[in-house]
Amino acid sequence: MKSILVIEDEPHLRANLLTILQMENFNAFAAENGLRGVEMARQKKPDMILCDIMMPGLDGYSVLQELRSDDATVGIPFIFLTSKSDRTDLRTGMALGADDYLTKPFAVPELLSAIEARFLRLEQQRMQHKINFVSSEPLRKLGLTPREADVLFWLAQGKTNAEAGLILEMSVATVKKHVEHIFAKLGVENRSAAILRAIESLGE
Repeated sequence: MKSILVIEDEPHLRANLLTILQMENFNAFAAENGLRGVEMARQKKPDMILCDIMMPGLDGYSVLQELRSDDATVGIPFIFLTSKSDRTDLRTGMALGADDYLTKPFAVPELLSAIEARFLRLEQQRMQHKINFVSSEPLRKLGLTPREADVLFWLAQGKTNAEAGLILEMSVATVKKHVEHIFAKLGVENRSAAILRAIESLGE
């Protein structure tokens, strides 16, 4: 069970977030301020942190700086929770190493989608370290044509459609068409899910 630390000073929102996350089978726990949040992050080593920006005492930026400067917590995915008035300062947070942000008020699906995306990206990064990208041949076992396998092979290595097109000497429009076919054949709806399938196949 993945663990998520919520750092939020507003009691009602903090309680709601804990309820939502626990209902989704996350091991969720919370801190009522930034200082306590840093302490809990270091003690419990959560798999992810959701953190408000504007808090008395230690604000969200300071929390992020503290955790990114500590070897034990530097790699924990970090998502900022921000009000609309804070959006002009989001560049500061992203520059400090935040992974994403959600603007309050946000819908439950939006929250869960952001969490899922960060966990998926983290899993991709971990799996990529274990894979030697030599050939697209294993991807043909997924039911892809040789060209579709080639496209997915490069996308799995972080290439954009344009970059994959240059490598494979095809237009961006052709790459996009291949990507559509890949999604349909793999039964996935987005790029991240297709890449995860590719990494799984290449790592077998």
